[in-house]
Amino acid sequence: MAGNSFGQVFRLTTFGESHGLAIGGVVDGCPPGLTITVGDIQAELDRRRPGQSHITTQRKEPDTVEILSGVYDGLTTGAPIGFVIRNSNQRSGDYDHLKGVYRPSHADYTYDEKYGHRDHRGGGRSSARETASRVVGGCIAGKLLEMHGVEVTAWVSSVGELEMGKMEIPITREKVDANIVRCPDSAMAEKMIALIEQVRKKGDTVGGVVSASITGCPPGLGEPAFHKLHADLGQAMLSIAVKGFEYGSGFAGTQMFGSDHNDIFEAKDGKVSTRTNHSGGIQGGISNGMNIDFRVAFKPVATLMRPQDTVNKQMEAVQVEGRGRHDPCVLPRAVPIVEAMARLVVADHLLLQQTLRI
Repeated sequence: MAGNSFGQVFRLTTFGESHGLAIGGVVDGCPPGLTITVGDIQAELDRRRPGQSHITTQRKEPDTVEILSGVYDGLTTGAPIGFVIRNSNQRSGDYDHLKGVYRPSHADYTYDEKYGHRDHRGGGRSSARETASRVVGGCIAGKLLEMHGVEVTAWVSSVGELEMGKMEIPITREKVDANIVRCPDSAMAEKMIALIEQVRKKGDTVGGVVSASITGCPPGLGEPAFHKLHADLGQAMLSIAVKGFEYGSGFAGTQMFGSDHNDIFEAKDGKVSTRTNHSGGIQGGISNGMNIDFRVAFKPVATLMRPQDTVNKQMEAVQVEGRGRHDPCVLPRAVPIVEAMARLVVADHLLLQQTLRI
């Protein structure tokens, strides 16, 4: 199975399945001398782990990370950083009824067509559990970003038709993590939580949008053609199995005139900036020093706790119904995954830029 590695210089490779012995990965290309502890990584994993609130899946996984190599005395050594997260709370029997059955909007049918064989337990490699390894890699990448004053913050901006308005104050992690849905607008967060609870009781699911901002990113990151900064960010986000990615003005920019959309340059205190930021901090595929703002659209979770029509491997019409423990809304747990993937992209481009200029 190809396609398990991400990045050019700062490179993450992940392995493992939802109901296997463990998941894990290798981070290659990490510079030596970065301060990192298991506690730093565990704090990030705890934000993604299942069972953290009543509006997420109740699978109880501690997601305890073990560092196997590449870190000594709290510092990265420059060697590949190997890590593992052991699975401890699988209930594979919850999936026995799915063997040979294609769940609507899952990867069951497509995996069968591609490989001729699939792991039906929790989706195997297609399970969102794989993203825990990305959070580990993103935490390590974040240590490099800290040295350069770069910070990535993501938050839930909409659930279903509920959407928070623009906030004038800076959005911090403390504000994001102040409630279980990870929406910094406390009043809207209460409405979102109520909606998710209502949806769960109906055996249904709901999607939404995670917004994010990268601050402190220096100008000049990104390659002109096939590795534009926004292109790599888009690949990173779409690899989470989301339905859409937009940055800056996004699709709304198509409804503006150029005279309104253009970001006028200004020079102040020896720095170039723009009056507006419709470009989302990226022009010509290269960062311009402004905040990099983007949004990621998540579809409703495909597993429903109610009967659905489908077919099995023998092409027979059957019904399928979800069992076990599943998220009615993936958004709260998706926030640290979005942050992790953005950190991996920026860290990779920081190191690429260092190879370009002396």
